[in-house]
Order: sequence, then C-alpha cells, then structure tokens
Amino acid sequence: MSAALIAVDWGTTNFRAYLLDRNGSILERVSDRRGILNVADGDFAAAYLELVGDWQVSADGPPAVMAGMIGSRNGWVEAPYVDCPTDPAALAGNLTPVPMADGRALWVVPGLACRNDGVYDVIRGEETQIAGAIARAGATGVSAVYCMPGTHCKWVRVCDGTIAGFRTAMTGEVFSVLRDHSILGRLMAEETGASLGPAFEKGLDRARDAGGLLHHLFGVRAEVLSGVLADAAVADYLSGILIGHEVRDLGAGEAVTLVGSESLNERYRRALTHYGHAVDILSGEDAVVAGLWAVARQAGIVEEDV
Repeated sequence: MSAALIAVDWGTTNFRAYLLDRNGSILERVSDRRGILNVADGDFAAAYLELVGDWQVSADGPPAVMAGMIGSRNGWVEAPYVDCPTDPAALAGNLTPVPMADGRALWVVPGLACRNDGVYDVIRGEETQIAGAIARAGATGVSAVYCMPGTHCKWVRVCDGTIAGFRTAMTGEVFSVLRDHSILGRLMAEETGASLGPAFEKGLDRARDAGGLLHHLFGVRAEVLSGVLADAAVADYLSGILIGHEVRDLGAGEAVTLVGSESLNERYRRALTHYGHAVDILSGEDAVVAGLWAVARQAGIVEEDV
C-alpha cells in the first residue's frame, strides 16, 4: 500500500518518525537521538532530510506532520499555543507550515495552554497523544483522565471529547535533581536494576501523612540515619513520596489512562492502584501515531482509504 503521511514526533532529546499508509498503519519507522537540542547548528532542515528525506523525495512525496518541541521557540518554527478548552479539530485548524525551498509539505501541530487557579501551564507533544487517545476511543463523547508520565508529568482531563484542561508536575525532574545534587542522592546505593521494591509503596503511604512534601523529603535522610531505611531502598522510597504527592489528591476511585513508556507506566500504575484507582494503559507510540494521523485527516492533508 502506498505511503500517505510522514508522522514525526520530534522532542527535546529524541527524533521518531513513522511512514504511514492510507489506513494510518506504520510502514516504516526511524528513531534517532537528534532531538532539537542535539541538532548541529540548529539546522533542522538538514537533519530532517537526512533522517527521512528518502520518504519525501520531492514536493510530490507524502506530506509530513510534526509534533513536539520542534514547534517550540527553540525548534524549527514556533507553533503558537491553542488555549483550553479545545479539541483535536482546533489542533488541525491551527497547524503551522514549515517553509521548504523545494516545496515539500510539512506542518507542525500547536501546543496547548491553560491556567489552573491562576498558574499558567503549557503542553507540547502530549496534545497530539491526547488527540490519538480520543481517536482510538472512537467516540467524540469520550470523557477520561489521562496521565502522561515523564520528566514533566502531564495530567489531562477530557470531557465529552473536549480537552478541558491539564496540569503539569515536575516529578521526574525533581527526582533527578534530588538524586544528583542533594544530600538525599548521597544516601542512595548504586542502582542495581529497574525493578521497584516494597519501599516504593512505603513512600506512597508516607505521602498521605501530614507534614507536607518538604518535611517528608527531609524525613528520608532522617530515616536512613536512624536505621529505619536502608541505602538500597532510598531511591524507591523517594520516588514513592514524590509520585504519591502527585496523585494523592486525585478524585476517589477515579479511573486513569496512562500514556507513555512501559517503565514509567508501570511505576504510575502501581501508585494509582495502591491508591484505589482503576488504570488503563496506552503506549506513547500508539497514541502519537494515532494523533498525528487524526490531525492530518481533520486538516484535510490526507484521506483515509474506505
């Protein structure tokens, strides 16, 4: 089957692209470490042509739609944010074209912006995954809570097919800073594997206690000094505390769909089920490919075979 679309997920540290047929199925894929911060001299056009130029030899080749930090002010072109509440159709209606001298057709999906109790928040890349999740649900009336674990974890609420709003938690970045630049990191034993131990649940339980996050963080050190917590358990315990503070205020019994990598999805699945939430899981790749295909179709860039 002939190629219909080049779907590109171009983030800060990674480049991923998918050549899709007229049913939105993957024909080929490319993965590279040239995220926007790793492109020599910021020459995104050259990087794009090197990585997927063979898929789009000329203006007659399949069009490309890109999502992620490639549309930030540090990327190829800046795609303005769309304010919430909004829907995937608004994403499709606000694509930003990328000028190419040879006439190749490229567009960038906009990010999303919202305010939570006066606090500004933004998303780039995850909005396309949400569009994909909505499309895969197969109904415009879908209502759900989506969690997208990562360095900056995104919590997105969809109501009747509309992206009502979202909030960002810097949980992954805070963990990295504490591990690499704080007294807590000096207490940690060297990592021996990716599996979580029982200290993770202990951290989740601590997050429910009174005292607040900052007090709980110092308590990690005090528990090691008191012999209550082993060095080998510090990383899991700290992770549990941070993620616990992130999820503890979610509505009682509320179902959550996790969208992301297998390892992070599993960490959040354990946290959410520990707190009594039903959990569904969608891979990040499946979501972004479905989202780019849905946006391209709504924008009239491609037509699906019938």
